[in-house]
Amino acid sequence: MARDAKIMSAAYRQYRQDRDARRLELERREEEVYRRLPRVEAIDRELRGTAAKIVLAAFQQDGDAEEALLALQQSNLELQRERAELLVGGGWPFDYLDGAPACPHCRDSGYLPDGRPCQCLSAYYTREQNRRLSKLLDLGNQSFSTFSFDWYSPEVWAEYGRSPLENMRMVRAICAEYARSFGRRDGSLLFTGAPGLGKTFLSACIAREVSEHGFSVVYDTASHIFQQFESAKFGRENPYEEDPDREINRYLNCDLLLMDDLGTEMTTSLIPPVFYRIVNDRLLNHRRTVLSTNLTVEQLGQRYGGAVLSRIRGEYQTLLFFGDDIRLLRRDRQ
Repeated sequence: MARDAKIMSAAYRQYRQDRDARRLELERREEEVYRRLPRVEAIDRELRGTAAKIVLAAFQQDGDAEEALLALQQSNLELQRERAELLVGGGWPFDYLDGAPACPHCRDSGYLPDGRPCQCLSAYYTREQNRRLSKLLDLGNQSFSTFSFDWYSPEVWAEYGRSPLENMRMVRAICAEYARSFGRRDGSLLFTGAPGLGKTFLSACIAREVSEHGFSVVYDTASHIFQQFESAKFGRENPYEEDPDREINRYLNCDLLLMDDLGTEMTTSLIPPVFYRIVNDRLLNHRRTVLSTNLTVEQLGQRYGGAVLSRIRGEYQTLLFFGDDIRLLRRDRQ
């Protein structure tokens, strides 16, 4: 599973801040309690010295620490009981000063013993990734559960042999299964059809669910993506104030790339080979891609060349969008 280094860095920074905030809060609580109940502070000092007492007892008992250990355990239980009674009597919960790690798996380090990110840190990664995706996609409102079929006509279009409604029920089902099974099988999608039919909405639905499963997701427009490659190749000024090489690495190595508005960018001689590189590299490395375009499959071939058309036809599942422009329907119904 690929991780975006910049997103992971931001996630870990927030993770540490929250961990440190918990530690500061515990220190504040201890200061509050110790000031009012000095006996609790004395008990805590005594409990923290238990390990040293066990070692000392073992030497004093000619190496047999069992009896001393049982006595210390009993003493600790009595101290813990007294501590809890003092806290409750003072108006606090009995566990008010408990400083156990929030995550028992990594003990708040963020990483497991084998070096993998712990699930607690992965949750921070997902939140940071979704926060960044939400700048481009409306992840807050766009999900498979909120997808509405009300905008699609039940009348059969003779050109396609089915209605827009029937077609979109099928398309949504395919997209939902694609997101649910992501990571268990290879496969990429091509969304093709006129504007205003739900392509970006379903892209957001897929991005949201795949991201919540812990995978790295990058959503961007084709024009922005191609701009990064041009800036990297020709050293042109980058209007987005980004590191082109780092952005290119994200596009090629993320678990899921959603490339929107393909075909709306200005055509240059660099774009066809760059697009082929994106498609081919990601297929060879078993990384999944969702392409969204207003062009037909044949028009994609005319614009980007036969090699990329062959790869898309052979490796992508094409989902056709047709119907009335939802944006215009919304405007007319207002």
